[in-house]
Amino acid sequence: MTASNKKMTLVGLTTLVTVNMMGSGIIMLPSSMAQLGAVSLLSWLITAIGSMAIAYCFAQCGVYCPRSGGMSAYTEEAHGKSAFFLCSFLYFLSLAIGNVAISISAVGYLTPFFPWLGSGAVGLFSGCVGLIWLTTAANFGGAGITGKLGAVTVWGVIIPVAGLSVMGWFWFEPRIFSAAWNPNGMPIKDAITQSIPLTLWAFLGMESAAQNSDAVVNPKRNVPLACLFGTLGAAVVYVLSTTVIQGIVPNEALANSSAPFAYVYAQMFGPLVGKIIMLLAVMACIGSLLGWQFTLAQTAKVTANQGMFPKLFGKVTTAQAPVVGMIACAVLQTLLALSTISPNASEQFAKLVNLAAVTNLLPYVTALSGLLVIMYKAGVSRSVYLRNVTVLMIAMGYSFYAIYASGKDAVFGATIVLAVGYLLYGFIAKRFVLEPSMSSPVDDPHGGSPQDISSSQLPGDTL
Repeated sequence: MTASNKKMTLVGLTTLVTVNMMGSGIIMLPSSMAQLGAVSLLSWLITAIGSMAIAYCFAQCGVYCPRSGGMSAYTEEAHGKSAFFLCSFLYFLSLAIGNVAISISAVGYLTPFFPWLGSGAVGLFSGCVGLIWLTTAANFGGAGITGKLGAVTVWGVIIPVAGLSVMGWFWFEPRIFSAAWNPNGMPIKDAITQSIPLTLWAFLGMESAAQNSDAVVNPKRNVPLACLFGTLGAAVVYVLSTTVIQGIVPNEALANSSAPFAYVYAQMFGPLVGKIIMLLAVMACIGSLLGWQFTLAQTAKVTANQGMFPKLFGKVTTAQAPVVGMIACAVLQTLLALSTISPNASEQFAKLVNLAAVTNLLPYVTALSGLLVIMYKAGVSRSVYLRNVTVLMIAMGYSFYAIYASGKDAVFGATIVLAVGYLLYGFIAKRFVLEPSMSSPVDDPHGGSPQDISSSQLPGDTL
């Protein structure tokens, strides 16, 4: 067997991209979107186009910039070392926020089995934090177990969500969908804007699609195509599943449900099937959270190895697991859960999604802008450059709109985080500055002593 036969084809890579994106992000969305009405479904079209443009640009970055570091490396190409830190810092926080949102999703699906979890803010907080620490501890054994569990548990979401996209239409009632269209009487523009962060949430993670291009046949062709087709495939399933559910479950019941997909399956097939779907969703959330906890700790570890995060994040055990860093991450997530505490799972979920979207979009913007420098260094042809810049402008336009759509509170919070990031980098910046020469504090281009420079005429001086 030749080396090329061992590599992944376009079909295989497209399937992988679709499966990776369809994690646990979808399972609470129908309830959150139902609070705005079915009119919010229109935002899927805008998000799908924007996400495909972003995924394509990241694929191009990966093709022409093979260095390690992902988005942070692409950012550094255009904005320097400080931007590497800020990108890693914001992405790290977005993962931490996203993990809390995933744990809230899992608690929502556990509530029917453990009613106390849905009794108020204390129950929701306790269940959320319990899952955070459970999945953190489960990662102490290293990446091997985490990867195997994640590959299996993700199907707990994919099977019911994709299944509903096909089977649900037999139970679809236009009357119910029509009543759910715009129950609040909102202008369509406002409904779309408010639901953009929710739909974007389901696509977060697309930045990982361009990784490992060396394991793909003809990566310059297949990686961008797989990113586009994979994102499109996920978008089709998202649109169909969230549309059909609006025509089966009355909008008010859907908006107040803590387990929307389980609820709709119970409507279609009875309570027993609904409980099975709940268990599958919980399994998928825990598996997804397990994987993202490891990714969060690894992100901190890589950044610590660059000398940009505290050394404790870089310490590993014999199983190559950054246990101390994982514990620190769990403490951070506990504080995040406490700061957004709410008795309503959908309300708390929406707050976190908006904040996660902004803290993820800022690294998207900085990394995407790096493509311009990456293409310059790679010496791409004019046609490739013009094509990529066109797609880049679409990706940037969507990113700016999504930041705006996330709301004042989320943007304000992300701005504070960004400002803190600049301060933190200021403390470590000296590590990346060349030591000045002790014998010549200032280089005089005229060969005089340092004090002569103030009175000498420098290039460009007119006085």
